[in-house]
Amino acid sequence: MSGPGTPLEGPDLSKGVALAGLADGAMLLGHAGGEPVLLARRGEAVFAIGAVCTHYGGPLNEGLLVGETVRCPWHHACFSLRTGAPLRPPALDPVNSYAVERVGERVFVREKLEIAAKPVQSAANHPESVVIVGGGAAGNAAAETLRREGYGGRVLMLSADLTRPVDRPNLSKGFLSGAADAASNPLRPATFYAEHDIELRLDSPVKAIDVAGAAVEMEDGTRHPYGALLLATGAAPVRLDLPGADRPHVHYLRSQMDGEALAATAAAAKKAVVIGASFIGLEVAASLRARGVQVDVVAPEAVPMEKVLGKEVGTFLRGVHEKHGVTFHLETTAVSIDAGHVVLKSGETLEADLVVIGVGVRPAIELAKAAGLAIDRGVAVDEFLQTSVSGIWAAGDIARWPDPLSGQAIRVEHWVVAERLGQAAARNILGAHERFEAAPFFWTEQYDLAIAYIGHAESFDEVRIDGALQKGATVTYSQGGRRLAVAAFHRDLAGLKAELAFEAVMGAT
Repeated sequence: MSGPGTPLEGPDLSKGVALAGLADGAMLLGHAGGEPVLLARRGEAVFAIGAVCTHYGGPLNEGLLVGETVRCPWHHACFSLRTGAPLRPPALDPVNSYAVERVGERVFVREKLEIAAKPVQSAANHPESVVIVGGGAAGNAAAETLRREGYGGRVLMLSADLTRPVDRPNLSKGFLSGAADAASNPLRPATFYAEHDIELRLDSPVKAIDVAGAAVEMEDGTRHPYGALLLATGAAPVRLDLPGADRPHVHYLRSQMDGEALAATAAAAKKAVVIGASFIGLEVAASLRARGVQVDVVAPEAVPMEKVLGKEVGTFLRGVHEKHGVTFHLETTAVSIDAGHVVLKSGETLEADLVVIGVGVRPAIELAKAAGLAIDRGVAVDEFLQTSVSGIWAAGDIARWPDPLSGQAIRVEHWVVAERLGQAAARNILGAHERFEAAPFFWTEQYDLAIAYIGHAESFDEVRIDGALQKGATVTYSQGGRRLAVAAFHRDLAGLKAELAFEAVMGAT
């Protein structure tokens, strides 16, 4: 992000630039009023917005123009060129928008503009209240979207968590590595929810759904009626049933509390064992190595991440970690944990004053199942994210929706997907009747390696690698000749173009 002393690039746009130098569909990075500004042209229209993504500070000038929007190259947030409004997660806040004046054949960036809030809409066509069960990515995105769309009814978010919604991807990355502090984890300050009239109730698990009575029942016996209900209960870590797994130096990572406990143990740890070579496990390994902790990774597969990324890419990832000092113990599992060791099925004993278990998650579907909603390895929803019961929607890790790209129902356990599902569900609760056709997206960062994954390939029979994985490559995953997913290694623009191509296939653009 820009700040005092940050060098500004490009021309001073307040002094004007030649229109002829800005081609249709082109972007120009400059500055105005001491802040970075992006100038973009669409036909005869020229727009000026802030040049830095409000999510993690990505350079929008290196992104992609799509219609009258720009997409961030890092994590695929999307902003309106006309207003600067955030149109797609993971960005929650707008970028600045500026007036543009044309004088002859030159264009000048003038004053900042305010984003006009949508007027509160009549409740005549809306539910009287919306109850959201879950305080994670999907639930938070839904609550914010309801207010951004002008919904004026009651918004009640019931979260079983002890803390307000947090930036969960940061827990295994910057926060665990020590590069970011705990203050960076909450998505919003405590005052945000009151200011937007969102009733956020923490430590409030829901006991049951009374479908006939259109109400949720709490553990303490209280009831909350709803006009519309959104289930966004997320997923819980798979817990290993082995001796010693409940010791205080053994950690899982899902919540803010988990993250703080793990970081506190890691601060004094010397040797760690990570059980599981999933993305979360590998990110934890990389973050612990950044702290100087010795790391052993234990996993049952022969090649890390082979099922998701293929053998060649999985072998490459293993090599990246080994170059940073990680030792792998593959095709084996842990059988017990004591105060200072992890014993493996292979007979090895590994020293460990810290153990992290990351062997996957299970969707929290018990509430939906007990209420009689259709279940299909998750909560089954239609293309509008409504469940089998009218008036009840589902979003996030629990939702299994019809994917236009693969032609199958899919369920995806990733942050940006959960936010986009929550956003779409909120709009449909308000009557938008929009099919969910966003291409799934997630990213991982391990050391200096950044990977963006677009699409969803539960299985594949062809892997095509274009480029060198370490320097920059695009990996395409296909099944039966149909392209289902793309992994971009240090190729941000290629990742955005893959997203756009998938959307074109699905009819989303």
